[in-house]
Amino acid sequence: MRLGVEETLGALNAALGPGGPVWFKETRARHLRVRDFLAPRRALQARFGDDQVPERVVHTIVGLQGPGVAPVLSCAPTPAGLALQLRRSAVFERVRGAVAAYVAPTVPAAPGPRVVLHCPALRGSPCALRLSQLRAVLVADHLARALHAHRVSVRLVPAVRDPHMPTFLQQLRVDWPAASERAATEALRSRALAELTPARNAEALPPGALGRVCLKELVDERERTTGYDPNLDSCLVTEDLLAVLAELQQAVQDWAEDSSLGLAAAPDAGADSCMVVHVVSCEEEFQQQKLDLLWWKLDDQAPLRQKHLVCGPVKVAGAPGTLTAPEYYELRHAQVCKASALKHSRDLAQDSAWMEIFRVLSVATIKFEMLSTAPQSQLLLALADSSVSTKGTKSGTFVMYNCARLATLFESYKCSMEQGLYPTFPPVSSLDFSLLHDEGEWLLLFNSILPFPDLLSQTAALPCTAPGLHITARTEMVCKFLVQLSMDFSSYYNRVHILGEPRPHLFGQMFARLQLLRAVREVLHTGLAMLGLPPLSHI
Repeated sequence: MRLGVEETLGALNAALGPGGPVWFKETRARHLRVRDFLAPRRALQARFGDDQVPERVVHTIVGLQGPGVAPVLSCAPTPAGLALQLRRSAVFERVRGAVAAYVAPTVPAAPGPRVVLHCPALRGSPCALRLSQLRAVLVADHLARALHAHRVSVRLVPAVRDPHMPTFLQQLRVDWPAASERAATEALRSRALAELTPARNAEALPPGALGRVCLKELVDERERTTGYDPNLDSCLVTEDLLAVLAELQQAVQDWAEDSSLGLAAAPDAGADSCMVVHVVSCEEEFQQQKLDLLWWKLDDQAPLRQKHLVCGPVKVAGAPGTLTAPEYYELRHAQVCKASALKHSRDLAQDSAWMEIFRVLSVATIKFEMLSTAPQSQLLLALADSSVSTKGTKSGTFVMYNCARLATLFESYKCSMEQGLYPTFPPVSSLDFSLLHDEGEWLLLFNSILPFPDLLSQTAALPCTAPGLHITARTEMVCKFLVQLSMDFSSYYNRVHILGEPRPHLFGQMFARLQLLRAVREVLHTGLAMLGLPPLSHI
């Protein structure tokens, strides 16, 4: 079984006896020089009074064992609190042959609800897509990938119909279905006609409108007022709105049909086991609230759980607010091409292989800009050329640059091995990880490899049972993690000569380092895949 940060923290807290969690994992390099976990002094005083932690408790902590619990080297009182250090060489040993286990999310004990991800912004054309809507699209795509990796059954709505949208989404490396046929609306239309309120003062209806349906009464009846706009009273029912509801309805009904045919293992695949998450920009939320209530009004089998993941506004520094998503992409692409031409002292626009790299770098820049901030918060974009530089440490370009550095490192080893300078890679079981002494090596393992499965699980976690209309998601976690991983790797790579002199007595340390970096590479590639980004071999 793989070692886990959460499992280790759970065992440490349990060893202190009844009470809330006390221990936390260190992340900063200066603290990791002396400890890996800390139970702060004030928290211990609250638990044990002014007395010291009982010796028997300390003895229990040092001898901790259990599934996923990392082996403990020492536990001692310090001015900061109870400091714990792991047996680091033993942790390296445990990780060395089980890298695949650390690039998969923690499997939940029980399957969660099936999820319909609905992104209304995809009903239009690319040229009409505002930056706030683009943000919602990228959040929905990333969340879908995280849920799929966590083995959650997901349906994506809407299937795009605009003829230009599939090409634009492919350009952005967004994986979303295209439309095949429209869902039937007859049943919804009949119910809507029966629910229409009398026209007020001979109100003229726009083309395609059937009339108005009162929603205020539904809100009061079902006590769903938490989070709904107090001005919601009625909804103008149109043919387009019924088509939207029919597609959502079909997505839920298809699950029930699959279950009845034996195509799905989860029981109760109907509305009660399904959650609909509407990923909307802040400008779209009011209309989406109307749609929620209308669905409940017209369909007795509508899912009981509908949640809104509202993406905050996108502000652009020094640019008009009318910048569209395609214009934003073209701007970033032009900046990437310009920066690469300056770096390589030649125009690479005619080289198809380089142009594909530039497209990947452009999308990486956009996704890290759009996804590195919690989706509920306002996002401020700076459109300067510095956003695509490999010298900055916060950009997608910087992450892709370090991905390419890793690829170059392993390619260099392969070429040197073929030339006879280095031997072939020995069996992993023969590697001696006690030769890894640099603090950067432990930083990569402890901050990047060990916590990664928990991070993947947290990214896919949706508070299904939380009260109210709105829901939060941690879609910023992967981008922030990959940036920090790239910073730690870059610092280590710049300081340590990994492929050393071809001398036999140095090979042991070199291979231990390469095996560690193999794990780092797997984590990095898995994280990029969660963003729909391929690894690059050079930039």
